[in-house]
Amino acid sequence: MKRSIIRPVSVIAIVALLSACNPTLRNHGYIATAEKPQAVEVGSDTKASVLSRLGNPSVQGTFDESLETDTWYYMAATRQRFAYLRPVIEERSITAISFNEDGQVVKVAEYGIEDGQYVNFVDRKTPTRGREVSILEQIFGTLGRLPTDRIGGGNQNTPGGAGGPGGR
Repeated sequence: MKRSIIRPVSVIAIVALLSACNPTLRNHGYIATAEKPQAVEVGSDTKASVLSRLGNPSVQGTFDESLETDTWYYMAATRQRFAYLRPVIEERSITAISFNEDGQVVKVAEYGIEDGQYVNFVDRKTPTRGREVSILEQIFGTLGRLPTDRIGGGNQNTPGGAGGPGGR
């Protein structure tokens, strides 16, 4: 009797453990419906036609080299998450569509995950005035420093006092 119960329970447990190890894929950013951003044609498309076919861009360029061009970026990424591990980007595509000042498409560039670059962040801290106080100094630092003129009586209308404005 025990053997007949142990076998199905162990099979169910193994299947449950194996199914928990499947990666989860998630899409982020622009998801193309009927038209892909790569289908934009240089010279014939305009801002209005790109906007009507593709919708709003993920990001609009703010720091272009020259003021004569405007760039729209359509970004998409697929991330894979495996159990408790950090997510890994499986696929990334960025389509940059540049327009001249008349609104005509002048350049379409496609970038993938292989075109990405790592950026080193600067880990500096802004110094503060004064000295650093330990946790014990913070806890016991106010002992013996209580003002005696504010305890019992005194002017109640001072900041931190009991009365507040007009509390006489």
